[in-house]
Parts: sequence; C-alpha cells; structure tokens
Amino acid sequence: MTKAFIFPGQGAQSIGMGKALAEAYPAARAVFDEVDEALGEKLSTLIWEGDIADLTLTRNAQPALMATSLAAMAALNAEGIPVSVADYVAGHSLGEYSALCAAGALTLSDTARLLRIRGTAMQEATPVGVGAMAAILGLDFAAVQAVAAEAAQGDICTAANDNDPGQVVISGHKAAVERAAELAKAAGAKRAVMLPVSAPFHCSLMQPAAEAMAEALSHVDIKAPNVPLVANVSAGAVSSPMMIRNLLVDQVTGSVRWRESVLFMASKGVDHMLEIGAGKALSGMVRRIDRSISVENVGDPDSMAKFLAG
Repeated sequence: MTKAFIFPGQGAQSIGMGKALAEAYPAARAVFDEVDEALGEKLSTLIWEGDIADLTLTRNAQPALMATSLAAMAALNAEGIPVSVADYVAGHSLGEYSALCAAGALTLSDTARLLRIRGTAMQEATPVGVGAMAAILGLDFAAVQAVAAEAAQGDICTAANDNDPGQVVISGHKAAVERAAELAKAAGAKRAVMLPVSAPFHCSLMQPAAEAMAEALSHVDIKAPNVPLVANVSAGAVSSPMMIRNLLVDQVTGSVRWRESVLFMASKGVDHMLEIGAGKALSGMVRRIDRSISVENVGDPDSMAKFLAG
C-alpha cells in the first residue's frame, strides 16, 4: 500500500477541535502548548472554548487548524505511526504548512508564527468588501477559467482552487466574482455559492501578502522534508528547501491545484490517503477525484481508534 498524509485548509475549523485528542494524548497537548507559547497567547483557549466568529478570522484559523493537525500527527506518532510511513505529504492551502511541519521541514514554533503572519497579511491585503470568493459546482476547471476570464472585465477574477472535478473556487474583485457566478450558472453550473471568507485568497489581490511571506520566510530555516511534499502550486513532488520556500510565496497568489495533486499521487501508486486534523473536507474531494483511493481521517480519539483498528 502506497500512502499519503494530507492536511486540511481553512473552512474545517470548529470550536473544540483537537481538545479530546489533547486530553487523551500528552504529546497532542504539548503541540497546543508550544503553539500558545510561540504566539504569546492562549490560542488553545480560543480553539476549545471561544467564539466561532473569532476562530474563523484568518489570522486565528490558520495557526489553529495547523495546531489541530499537528496534535493529531503527534497522537499518531505516539501510536507508532510516524510520518515516514507515508510516501508523500500534501496540504490544502495553509495545510501545506502543516504537511511541511509534520515532515520535519519546519519547526512547530516557526510554523505557528508563519501562519499568524500569513493569516494576518492575507486578511489585510485588501479592504473588507473589495474582494470575494465563490464555489462553482458542476463545471470543470477549464470551463470555470473561461467564465472567470469573461467576467473579469478589467477586474481580477480567477480560478483559485481546483478542488475536485465538480468544485472550483473563484477569487477576485467582488463585482467580478458575482458576475462570474451568474455566468457560471448560465453555462450549466449546478450552483454558484458566494463563500463567507474575509478576503479573496489565491489571486493577485493577495500580492501584498505574498511579499509579507517572502520576507517572513527569508528568516526561517527550512530543511528537506523527511517525505516529499506535493505542492499546491506545481502539483508535483518537491524536497528542495529553496524550491519549497519559493513555492510557499507563490502559493499566496497562485491556484491550489488540489485535483491535479491527488491525480499526481495516484499516478505514483498512492492508493491510500489519511486526512490528519479537523473535518473531512479533503476526504470528500479525494473520493470525487479518484474512487480507487481509499481515504480515512484522524482528528479525534474515535477516528483514531477506528483507524488503528482498520
């Protein structure tokens, strides 16, 4: 069996995530403690007892989701399942940082601080209300790209996330995204859903955030990961620290090529994926991309017990 460990991105957050794992595994608890220390605040209290509106703020959601994924990874380690049993790691958007940390390319403290910078910079890159994102359901990537190009009309509108064969997310100026949503429906999309996000991620409106990440990443030591990363921007495997650094900068404004990333791993023989952290969003995407890949998730003691019993 050829395995990949995959790590979720924004949207998977929920109040209480990771708490049961932290109570069951001292190593998982230690992850949350280290993230709190790195950020100089009790992010764990917000994650477990806070308000969902505060947790959903990009500057909080990004390090919080990473902490939950790394806590689950620490629990797997405690059960004798290290990252090295995987042939590849991959993550959706911010999940790429979780994947790199799990694979030893970044320290946990550096990852927490980078994601706080990334989340804050992405939130502040455009004034509230200027940008928007929408999920287009029922059209393929090429069709959505064409719709986005037609809708732009001098504004920015681009296909930002190629999630699976029937779900592509567009991003850009609000008016252009709204035009694209209507054009997509006229072109045969089943639905076009405006997303409740605070900024238009993965498009050129994020250029100020890309510059902030280039600066932040220039001060961080990146090691070669123990397991190759399948990168969002290239949908190919990478282990070079210099390339990883560049791809993490490109990723802020570039498309998340998740569908192609999964197909790349399948082409390399991956037939089993484990989603590590909050929610099951990636598991659903993987099933829609390639039904021959078996996929499980580990995010709490119950799913851990099920996985270990499997």
